[in-house]
Amino acid sequence: MAKQIERGKRWYIIHTYSGYEENVSENLKQRIESMDMEEKIFNILIPTEKKIKIKAGKRKIVTEKIFPGYVFVEMLVTDASWYVVRNTPNVTGFIGTGTIPTPVSDKEMKELQKRMGVEEPKYTIDVTIDTPVKIIDGPFKNFEGKIAAVDEERGKVKVLVSMFGRETPIELDYLQVNKL
Repeated sequence: MAKQIERGKRWYIIHTYSGYEENVSENLKQRIESMDMEEKIFNILIPTEKKIKIKAGKRKIVTEKIFPGYVFVEMLVTDASWYVVRNTPNVTGFIGTGTIPTPVSDKEMKELQKRMGVEEPKYTIDVTIDTPVKIIDGPFKNFEGKIAAVDEERGKVKVLVSMFGRETPIELDYLQVNKL
């Protein structure tokens, strides 16, 4: 990068080794401070969102990285700021062509921040009554049945399973079934 590129304060994406996002964020914060880059590098963001998972039959809300292996940095790109970010341990490079980073559009950043700001994960139950399903978790794992009722509020479904020659209704968490 021979000449200075001035595009104003924008968000850029840096690629890191997967699993090192927090490490890169901490290292970068220290480097910004020690190299007096507070005027050029402003924010570091690891986009995460809350998701509902079932573990051992229990519902848990977990925080997952939206883009594993990537860290967002709000900065003014100059030779010096580019060098500080690019030479942070575990950073493999900027997203862009050649050595020139490509900024993230304002629209994309707004959508990402909106997605991150969702406090409670929402259910998207995409089954209806009579949909054939397979139970993938719990004591009835690998049983097949049909949806008898859907409770979107609670994220539950009632599945009719054939046991001992009769249809038996079982209430399950929606995440415990897969559509066939």
